[in-house]
Amino acid sequence: MVTTNGFVGLIFVSHSQRIAEGLAELVAQVAGPDVPIQAIGGGPGGTLGTDGGRVHDALRRGAGGAGAVVLMDLGSSVLAVRAALAELEEHERAALHVADAPLVEGAVAAGAIASTGSDAAAVARAAEEARGIAKL
Repeated sequence: MVTTNGFVGLIFVSHSQRIAEGLAELVAQVAGPDVPIQAIGGGPGGTLGTDGGRVHDALRRGAGGAGAVVLMDLGSSVLAVRAALAELEEHERAALHVADAPLVEGAVAAGAIASTGSDAAAVARAAEEARGIAKL
């Protein structure tokens, strides 16, 4: 989803479409309607896994407008994002920030900061700083 409203987008890549969609629903409550969110999950045919083509398409869409921050769950999701980034044009890669962050906590923090109109670097930083938030 590309918007021209100036808000940084969020791209969630998970092994499960249900996890990605549920997370997008949660973050949309925090971020509001202006922050574009893409939920990419599952392999071909609805299986668990990652679909490199869908990841590539999402990153390409996210590179438009104000750019996007990408958060992943684990393993092959990370590999799929790296492979997709390698196939993009330099200007597209420059618009994307891949956050080394916990998926849920990082996504919520990123959504909150993205909703303020902050740039992609600040949104990615908020996601990564969520790693240090104590739960207990």
